[in-house]
Amino acid sequence: MNININDIKNGMTIILDNNLYQIVEFQHVKPGKGSAFVRMKLKNLRTGSITEDTYNTNIKITKAHVDRVPMQFLYAAGENYVFMNNETYEQIEISTKTLGDQVKFIKEGLEITVEYYEGEILGISLPEKVEYEVIETEPAVKGNTTNNAQKDAKIETGYIVKVPLFITEGERIIISTKDGKYSSRA
Repeated sequence: MNININDIKNGMTIILDNNLYQIVEFQHVKPGKGSAFVRMKLKNLRTGSITEDTYNTNIKITKAHVDRVPMQFLYAAGENYVFMNNETYEQIEISTKTLGDQVKFIKEGLEITVEYYEGEILGISLPEKVEYEVIETEPAVKGNTTNNAQKDAKIETGYIVKVPLFITEGERIIISTKDGKYSSRA
């Protein structure tokens, strides 16, 4: 579907030069002289690279329809992660290459969203915050009272996160999947 460049929004998926992009941010610019233009920061949904470019306001762009299907992570099978559609019980495999850094937050039973474009798997969206169990951490050192003192803790996925000194093994903590940082106790 072709749309006017003035109708774009952040997060919209578009096709430019036969590539699939998500608009990260955009800005309409009206200089004192000359015609107006749009500056866009775009994320290539196939490669993950981010580009910035300017476009005339008189061009038409094609809006891409991306399907988002809720699924549940079942298990890892070698280099692939197996997910199940909660409605049809159909299972799909997604490679660790496609998942990238997100694999450190994927645990059994986690509800995620798989993004498709015309049958092609683009990637997944994780919940913003997820609860994990701390499986390994150093005991707190007595007398260490510096502000915001932190230590390493390994969670059930194997990811190592910085946590406050009072967190112990076996505790459940909440981690932000956006930046991989400790958020709070569960």
